[in-house]
Parts: sequence; structure tokens; C-alpha cells
Amino acid sequence: MKKILIVDDEKISLMMTNHILSSEYETVCASSGAEALSLYKRENPDMVLSDLRMPEMSGYELQKQLQNETKKAVPFMFMTADTDEDSEIKGFENGAMDFIRKPFRADVLLRRVANIVETVEKIQGLRKASVMDPMTGLLNKAASESEIGSLCRSAQGVLMMIDLDSFKLVNDLYGHDMGDKILIRFSEILQAVVRPIDLVGRMGGDEFIAFCQNVQEEVVIEKKARFINKYIVEAAKEFMGEDMNIPLGASLGCVFVPDEGTDFASLYKKADKALYNVKQNGKHGFAFFKDASAEEKRETAVSSDLKSAEAIFGERNQAKGAYLLPFEQFRTTYRFLARLKNNYKKDVSIMLFTVRETERSVIPLEEGIEQFAETLKDTLRQSDVITQSGKTQFMVLLPETPQMNLCVVEERVRKNWGEQDASAMYQISCEYDSMRRNKDAH
Repeated sequence: MKKILIVDDEKISLMMTNHILSSEYETVCASSGAEALSLYKRENPDMVLSDLRMPEMSGYELQKQLQNETKKAVPFMFMTADTDEDSEIKGFENGAMDFIRKPFRADVLLRRVANIVETVEKIQGLRKASVMDPMTGLLNKAASESEIGSLCRSAQGVLMMIDLDSFKLVNDLYGHDMGDKILIRFSEILQAVVRPIDLVGRMGGDEFIAFCQNVQEEVVIEKKARFINKYIVEAAKEFMGEDMNIPLGASLGCVFVPDEGTDFASLYKKADKALYNVKQNGKHGFAFFKDASAEEKRETAVSSDLKSAEAIFGERNQAKGAYLLPFEQFRTTYRFLARLKNNYKKDVSIMLFTVRETERSVIPLEEGIEQFAETLKDTLRQSDVITQSGKTQFMVLLPETPQMNLCVVEERVRKNWGEQDASAMYQISCEYDSMRRNKDAH
């Protein structure tokens, strides 16, 4: 009998959910995220059904911590009384397999849980078959082409080619046994960063492939790329020592499906071109395929039908909070706003936040930084733009914001940051100014 961990801080809701599921599954119950973490390690459930909004540790945070601790994708389903669609979007972006709103009917809950269990069983059964790569346990090349090719024809999402950068140096300097250890750990990291409904395979050597279903935002892939690059370096130092100086990392070439087609061979070539661009620009990152001819077609479509412009250029699934951009895109936005200020005398302000460790910093720095980034994003307006400009710094652009109002913005950020767990362990400092006018601009 499959085992399900149910997590809800509301006692009545927890009892009702347990009553429904215990008729067909073995259940264990937790009334907080901390209790759920302890129970998961002891009970090893097949999936987790968690409330979204809980004090101290939210469902999102519970899922992320379980993933980080177990280094694998944990089958997760969220339940909430929220009617906000953004909660559902964020849940799927974080890797949830399903989402149900309270109050729910017993038959609907049982059907959705059964769907997840069946999906996980199917994938686990597939991984035990002869289509697996014997070293890593991932799909082998032939199975990857077949299974992922099928998904490309029937599902939407992102196809990714993933290269382990500088892997040859591991074999050359430390031997092939060490190289095998790194490949195995790398495959475990890839499995941890995707959901059970996604597929990951090894194409050969240090080349891997993945398909993430229903992903439509580049920022989701950006988070995955950061996760992969962080943990492969940690693994390398664990195996080879802290003085290991091989520039290990991962490069990801990505393509949206079906936006760029549904034929696997064609999509593979496009992902390969995107991967080449990452390799040519410093490695350890990601890029999406950009087709010049496709861009021209989109421009033609806009010129012939102006009404389609919003559908083509508009942001998909617009999230709440400020716009979080990679540094290069932030720099482009900065230059555009500088021109706007020069020509139209618009108020544009810029802020720099720095996160500093204290003697009480027991939460890892990366977690503290991530908590502050989320706080910053949720606190600021949708028209504001953020980038991480260094390991511990964030720059913010605030259009239509006079300098005199920036102290209010800083106060609001500090107030919301004070509500986070990491705020007691990490201090923030803030500098701000009005964007300076370029006197040389014409």
C-alpha cells in the first residue's frame, strides 16, 4: 500500500483529509513543516500532500528543503484555500505535480492522488527497465530519443541539452574512477532538479538531455541552472578536496516546445545551437534558442496585424512582484530607462542592497540570499526591476520614483525582511540615488 504524508496546520482540515485518503492509502500526518521533515526521513512516504499557507514554514519552503536534503524530486501536491491563480503558477514552477483548492470533494482528491501515484509508478517502472544507462540510472541515448521524442510531439515544455563543463580534466587529473563518481553524482543532481513527470537521459560521455513538462518561463530554467552548478561544485570538493580548482559546472542549451516545433531531431539541433552559445560565453549557464528567421516572421506578423503584438511580446503568466532579470538583461533595461530619463525627464531611481552575515548566521548564505531575493521581489512593484549583481548584492531600478520616496521603499523592504527566518542571521544595508542624467545624450 502506498504511503502519503499529509501536512496541514489546521487540525480539522488535517483530520478530514486523512479520513478521505486513509481508505485507500497508508497515511502519516504532520501539523507543521518541521514535523513533516522529521516524519519524511522516518517514514519515507511515496508522496507529500501539503497545505500551501502555513506559519513558520510554507508548503513551498517544505518542498524546497526536502528536495535539498534528499537530493531527489519528491512527488508533491499542494492544497490551499487561496483563489489567487499566482499561487497555483508558483506551485507548478516549484515542481508540484498537482494543485487542489479547498474545500474539495473526496472523490476528486482520491482521483488526483491516484493519478500522481500512477505517474510515479510508471516512471519508476521505466527506470528499472533495460532502457536505463547502467552507470547513472538515467535513460540511455536510445530511450531518451524515443521517450523525449514522444513528449515533444504531445506535450509542451522545455527541451534541454546539458553538458558537464571541464569534465575531461577530472579524468586526466584524478582518474576515470573519480570521473565515474562525478558522473553519477551529476546524474543525481539532475534528477533532484526535475519533477517525477519530467524525463532525464544520458546521451553519452558528459552529455545529458532533459524535458521539463509545462515549463513556459525562462526564469524556471535559470533557477535549475543555478541549482545544478551549485551542487556539482560542492560534490566535486567533497570527492576531490576543498583545494579542487577544476572549473566544473553545467551548460544548458534550451528550446521551448512546441513554440519551436515538435520534431525531436529539429529541436535537438536548436538546443545544440543554444548550448554552443553558452559555451562561447563563459559556460556555467543557460541559453534559449533564438532563430533570426523566426524573429523576422514574428515582426512581419506584428506589422501585418498590430493587434497580435501583445500576444507575441507580452509576458506569459505575469507574476506578482518586481521583475527579476539576469544581469545582462538588467543592463539593457538600465540603458533604456536612462534614455527615457534623458528625453522625457522621467524620475528613475536606483537602489543597491547588500546582504551581510552575522555571528548568528547558521542558515547557509545561499539560503539567506535566496530568501532576501524573494522578499525583495514580493515587496516591490511589478514595474520595478531587480538583478543579483554580485554574490551578496542586488540592484533595483524604480521607474517613476523620486529620490525622496526611496526611504519609504527601504523601510518597506526592511519590514518584510524582518518577517523572514534568515533576517535574524543576515543584515542588509541599502544605498540609493536618482539615476543620473547623461549630459552627452542627444
